[in-house]
Amino acid sequence: MNRTMPMGAVMSPPSHRAMTKRARRMGFGARHEGALIGTLSLIVVFAVWEIAWQLGWISPLFFSGPSAIAVKFVELVRNGKLLMYLSYTGANFLVGFTLAILAGVPFGILLGWYRRLFFVFDPLVTALYSMPRIALYPLFIIWFGIGSSSKIFIVFLSAVLPIVVNTIAGVRNIDPDLLKAARAYCASDRQIFTSVALPSSVPFILTGVRQAIAHGLVGVVISELFAGSEGIGFMISYAGQIYATDELLVGVLCVTAAGMLLTMAAERVQRHFQRWRPAAPNGTR
Repeated sequence: MNRTMPMGAVMSPPSHRAMTKRARRMGFGARHEGALIGTLSLIVVFAVWEIAWQLGWISPLFFSGPSAIAVKFVELVRNGKLLMYLSYTGANFLVGFTLAILAGVPFGILLGWYRRLFFVFDPLVTALYSMPRIALYPLFIIWFGIGSSSKIFIVFLSAVLPIVVNTIAGVRNIDPDLLKAARAYCASDRQIFTSVALPSSVPFILTGVRQAIAHGLVGVVISELFAGSEGIGFMISYAGQIYATDELLVGVLCVTAAGMLLTMAAERVQRHFQRWRPAAPNGTR
């Protein structure tokens, strides 16, 4: 006996559990299609680059090839130079980035939650975010010297602003229906803040953290380019002065790899905190 749906009936979208089971039944290639295509494109780019290098189409005075960069990378690792510079740059970035999160998230939440406080500080935040901060780096070096303090401050200033701006946006874009429902059940301001406002703003905060990673890495490298005697930025600057393009590109690729790994880690954390969000009818969140 055939069963037909009643006239005018609407099929409900699949549940999150059903979509998860369906994703698990998919093959490895379908589940990791984006990563595979991205990896394949990188392999093609590096292969074409290496072929051009081996054929002599690239002058070592102006650029280098993947094989030469790999040889220089191994050399710098063996003599300890690369690890020393990476540890110095990484320590400055980690301290400045941690301070940016600890200061930027609470400050952004306060500005997003209290309207009058937002009116007071919004012009300052907008001005600092729009300002070409790179022009102020020599001034920061005058204030803090050429040691780690100036590097940490530059990383902090570069990373804190994206965190503050995105946190403000997250708190100010809370679903009004959630706020109405919470107030209908006589929830206190503290309960509304901890159970509605903060969870709703977490995706925005993590978006700000992802942007802050890139800004912070650029800040720490530029600070070492301006003034410094160690760090990846100094290595890049010195290699450029002596036309050692292979060593220069080792530094650039190390910073690029660090940024990609940190961004991927932030994306995984962001996906973890977005699981509570209801799935849209098309299966997206």
